Amino acid sequence: MTFPELAAPTSQPYSEQSGPGAPQSWTVGVANAKYHWYDLVAGFPPAPDIRDPIGRYQRRMQFELEAASAQRHLFFAVIRPRVRFDIKGAVQWGFFSLKLTLPLLMGADEARESITIELKVPFAATMKKPTVTLTPNFVTLNWGGLIEAFSVHDILQTHAHALKIPSKVVYVGQTRDDDARLGKGRLPALQRLHAQHSEHFDTLLLVQQLEIQVSCADGDPADAAHNADPVAADALQETRMELIEAALVSYFEGASARSRTAEQRTLRAARLAALQAQHNLTQYTIDLHYEDAGRYNYLCSEHVASARQHLLSCFIADGQAMVAAMPPPAKPGKT
Repeated sequence: MTFPELAAPTSQPYSEQSGPGAPQSWTVGVANAKYHWYDLVAGFPPAPDIRDPIGRYQRRMQFELEAASAQRHLFFAVIRPRVRFDIKGAVQWGFFSLKLTLPLLMGADEARESITIELKVPFAATMKKPTVTLTPNFVTLNWGGLIEAFSVHDILQTHAHALKIPSKVVYVGQTRDDDARLGKGRLPALQRLHAQHSEHFDTLLLVQQLEIQVSCADGDPADAAHNADPVAADALQETRMELIEAALVSYFEGASARSRTAEQRTLRAARLAALQAQHNLTQYTIDLHYEDAGRYNYLCSEHVASARQHLLSCFIADGQAMVAAMPPPAKPGKT
C-alpha cells in the first residue's frame, strides 16, 4: 500500500507483540515549529554559492529541511500574499538610532508599503551602523566584521508591523522521506501547489515537531519493552503521525481534501480504520499554537477561520478522521 503524495514511506506494524490492549486517548501538542520559505528551493534553483551570505542562508535552510526528512514531523504548506523588498525604493534611517525603514511591494499589484525595524548591534560588528543592501527576497546588513542576511519573511515574522496578511494552510504532510524531496522541492503535491499559487502568493513550510501524551491503563506503548528497539519505536511513531496527520488534513483541507486523489482517500480510510483498532484509540486532542512563530502565529484555511490557537477534538469513525474545534481554555483570572 502506498501513498504517492505523502513524504512518509509505507508503514509496517510497529510490533508483532502489540495488540489492541486497553483504550487509549492522546493529547498532542507542538514541541517546536519553524517556518521555511519553500519558494527558495522550488523550481530546481541553481546550487547556492556558500561564499555569499544569501547563498549560505539558502544552503542552511536546505540542510534543515534535509534533516527534517529523517524525522517523524508534520508540516503545513502555508501561502501568504506575495511580498518583496522594493529595490527601487528608499532605505531610511531614524535620527540618532538604529531604526531602519525598508520599502516593500505587497501583493500581485505590488502596492507600496514599508516596515520599520530596530536593529541591535551584533557582538562581532566593527561598525556602529551597517551598510544595507536589498534584493527582492533578501536584505543584507554589513556590520564590517559580520554580514547578516534576512529574507523578507524573516523581517515580517520577527518585527512588529500593522500589515494584515493571512497565513493560509493549503496542505498537510509528513516530513519523513528517505529521498529528502521536501528540501529539494521535488515533492509532487507541493510542486503542483507551487505552480498553482506562485504567481500571486508565497509558499512557506511550517515544520512541526509534535509531542504526544498517552493516557492508557496499560501505560504508554512507547515505554513497553517490545518497543524499545529503534525500528519498532520508529514504526510506532509513524502510525501515530498518520493518525494526527489525518485529523489535520480533515480540519484544514476539509473532508474532500482536493489535493488527494480518490484512490488515496480510499487507501487512507482503510489504513486509518486498521490503525484505530490497532491502538484502540478512543479519542485524541490536538492543540496547535506557536509560541516562537512571531507575527506568523495565526493560521487559517479555506475551511478554518484565522486563529492563534486551534484546539481540536478528534476520533476515527469508519476510516474517517472526525474533528471538532473546541474553544481555547479560559485564561487564569477570567471567566
